[in-house]
Amino acid sequence: MYPPAQKRRSFAPFIIAIILAGALIVGLRVLFGGSDAGGSANTQDPSGSQESSSAQGAACGDDGVKLNVVASSEKAEVLRTIADAYNGREVGGRCVDVVVTSKASGDAMQALARGWDTRRDGPKPDVWTPASAGWVSLLQQRVAVSDQASPIPAENPTIATSPLVIAMPKPMAQAIGWPSKKVGWTQILDLANDPKGWAKYDHPEWGPFRLGKTNPNYSTSGLNATIGAYFAATGLSGDLSKQDVANAKTRKFVSGVERSIVHYGDISLTFLSNLQHADDSGTAMSYISAVTIEEKSVWDYNQGNPTGDPKTLGQHAKPKIPLVAIYPTEGTLLSDHPYAELTGLDPAKKAAADDFLKYLRSDGQREFAKYAFRSFDGKAGDLITAANGLDPKEPATTLSVPAPDVLDEILKSWGELRKPANVLVVIDTSGSMGAAVPGTGKSKLDLAKQAAVNALSQFGPNDKVGLWMFSLRQDGNKDYRQLVPMKKIAKDELRSRIRDLIPNGGTGLYDTALASYQDVLKRQSDDTINAVVLLTDGKNEDNNSISLDDLLPDLGTEAGQDTVRLFTIAYGADADLDVLKQISQTTNAAAYDSREPGSIDRVFTAVLSNF
Repeated sequence: MYPPAQKRRSFAPFIIAIILAGALIVGLRVLFGGSDAGGSANTQDPSGSQESSSAQGAACGDDGVKLNVVASSEKAEVLRTIADAYNGREVGGRCVDVVVTSKASGDAMQALARGWDTRRDGPKPDVWTPASAGWVSLLQQRVAVSDQASPIPAENPTIATSPLVIAMPKPMAQAIGWPSKKVGWTQILDLANDPKGWAKYDHPEWGPFRLGKTNPNYSTSGLNATIGAYFAATGLSGDLSKQDVANAKTRKFVSGVERSIVHYGDISLTFLSNLQHADDSGTAMSYISAVTIEEKSVWDYNQGNPTGDPKTLGQHAKPKIPLVAIYPTEGTLLSDHPYAELTGLDPAKKAAADDFLKYLRSDGQREFAKYAFRSFDGKAGDLITAANGLDPKEPATTLSVPAPDVLDEILKSWGELRKPANVLVVIDTSGSMGAAVPGTGKSKLDLAKQAAVNALSQFGPNDKVGLWMFSLRQDGNKDYRQLVPMKKIAKDELRSRIRDLIPNGGTGLYDTALASYQDVLKRQSDDTINAVVLLTDGKNEDNNSISLDDLLPDLGTEAGQDTVRLFTIAYGADADLDVLKQISQTTNAAAYDSREPGSIDRVFTAVLSNF
């Protein structure tokens, strides 16, 4: 449901820049246990979205009704707070407990489309609330193609809204004329394409205009940016068709746009934690020029709380350089946060879901407003102010999205045209990887091998992928051994070599991290995404290796310089998570937390969404 007074206008100018501003920040947020308390985090959870920072307590006994709500990450913690106030209410004579789980909108859509698997996807929802109704449309399309019944209705009520904005560091926005000058996508596009970069506005010290883009299979801002690329390529303002998407001229244009991307990510909110780290170290201005996010996320960041978790609000200082929201003059899209009840709920759960919806749209609105969401009917609250970098009078114009079958075709086409990657996969084969995982009949290495093989399907035909194993003294004095050189992906060969891995020896982490980074660095190209994915279940056990204090400077780069990103996976309870965070953060990447070995399949999916 959109605010009634807003008109709709042409997509084309808006779209060109949403592609470019479509999110920026070349690193990933890091989230450990669901928060970035103190700004120290650089850990991503297995599903690519934030987990609860503390378990929700049950208000009801065994005879109560448990309602599982799966929510997009930017509002999950607010929903938990609302649920905590709601829980214990009686509906139809039975006590109700609402339990909120966070999951990226695209990830949840795919899980519902293929048939929710609780072992892989987490608790099955009774209610799903993604960031945008666009994900509902995509779900309807996916199940229709496979001749399945839709698990949710096509139309669903809205519980909160937040417009998509171009967030910029305040000095940069001021340099291009904000706030006295209305800024549109034309100015953003011109700056992004100008080889002089910020020197165009007398700030050569800021370097080039820095851009990035989130993965449209997971991220709402990434989905919108990708939609925009296809509209811009055709010059249309609406009624985009599947034939338009397949047109050779369109594909050439979109391919050119994708080649300008630094790297992809799973959800745009993860980027803001890396920006916070850059701000802490005084490098924010060389790290980001613009990022497309929800308006409410600008407020979160400016409070020093980029994850939007109410429990961590106030635990980190406000940034030295705040963000401001630019509402493009051509118009923008709204995240409308639909509330979709799954079909087939038993009467007690259906009654609980209906009652919780009423609560969200009444008492719950005050809680949404406390964290800079607009109301379900689009009204701006007290936090939407110029002092917070926001404008309650904007957006003047809202835009809509293509039909579901066209959206589905866009995502398929994007998979063929996205920027290629050079990725080296490095897997720990130390003896501890042979430990059995209770309840699975498999070892940690067995599960990791299965997850790695499953994840290979995410690579495209233009990607180059290599494979190393490591423990201790694998190749002479080297702790690592090359199994497949980095080359055009050969999935059969990679599958075979991964399945042949066996556990043995200790963990030579530091030498392997440096060698793998340097190997990709020698092969890096401006035309590709360049990265290492390193999985380990232990700590460095090579007493003759480089030290961590010497390793980190060798991985570091000058502020703003693009280089190889080293994504790490902490696998199992004994993995040195703190060290892995430091390694990944030094390269503007992310450490992923897979302390529960059963989550490793989801971890690989989330990690590879960056490529």
